[in-house]
Amino acid sequence: MVEQVIWFIFLGLVGGVAYVIMHSDDWDDLTRFGAFKRVVIGGIVGGIYFVLYSEHNFPNAIQTIVSGYMGTDFIERLVKKGGKEL
Repeated sequence: MVEQVIWFIFLGLVGGVAYVIMHSDDWDDLTRFGAFKRVVIGGIVGGIYFVLYSEHNFPNAIQTIVSGYMGTDFIERLVKKGGKEL
């Protein structure tokens, strides 16, 4: 079970890295704290996804990558609506 948790966290990190690479303008953007924050949040979202879904198979693995990619925007929008900025 621990291996599956680590795998889904890794897949969330992959989604976070994909987001950072797709939205960076130059190489310096990859070394900023904002990029690190998005990758870490992607990993957290991957862990949450593992906990919320009982079937840990290929389609859920792909969905974990997508959640890691999009989860950072979702969390940031919630925080901004709450009045506090990350």
